[in-house]
Amino acid sequence: MQIFKTFHFRKKYVWGLMAAVVVLAVGSRFLPPAAEKTAAILSAEAKKELPIYCVGTDEKKIAISFDAAWGADDTDRLLEILKENDVKATFFLCGYWVEKYPEEVKKIAEAGHTLGNHSATHPHMSQLSSEQIAEELQKCHNSVKEITGVNMELFRPPFGEYTDNVIRTARENGYYSIQWDVDSLEIKIKEGICRYICSPFFKLLKLYINAVFA
Repeated sequence: MQIFKTFHFRKKYVWGLMAAVVVLAVGSRFLPPAAEKTAAILSAEAKKELPIYCVGTDEKKIAISFDAAWGADDTDRLLEILKENDVKATFFLCGYWVEKYPEEVKKIAEAGHTLGNHSATHPHMSQLSSEQIAEELQKCHNSVKEITGVNMELFRPPFGEYTDNVIRTARENGYYSIQWDVDSLEIKIKEGICRYICSPFFKLLKLYINAVFA
């Protein structure tokens, strides 16, 4: 699987990075202990585990995905829109959502969409041990398989948070870790509206309007 757009460097930084690599490669045997330690750290950073943001293709295509974690009121309408436009998407499902809305899970699978793992309880996985991460993955995996018979292979970390350990553990459990490179930001928009409505300024404005136009 070819992965691109994972890194984005300016040309001058690329040349600088290449020069630094050459210097480290040639001079590492002559470095003092402190410098050797620094070189080792830089080497480790270069091998950082990364999720898949997009894949290489000559076709003009985009991949659409949805995270199913809160509510199911719009599922039928969403599936209808996708069908009308002959679009297949990936739905990353949380385990507790699967247990609460098993019929919705069946509808999504029967419509031919890809099912992905979004963890069992939507935790901050970067704060979990390898064993806890594996448990989160397997609980959700088993719930979906029991309902649909599908063995999922794609995993989206909750909150988009990941570490080397998260991605490595997911891979060891048979999962490709998937991110996004364009976000609809609907959650942030809703949060912004809620913060504004709950702000002291808005409350004062409401009192003023009621007093003037009552």
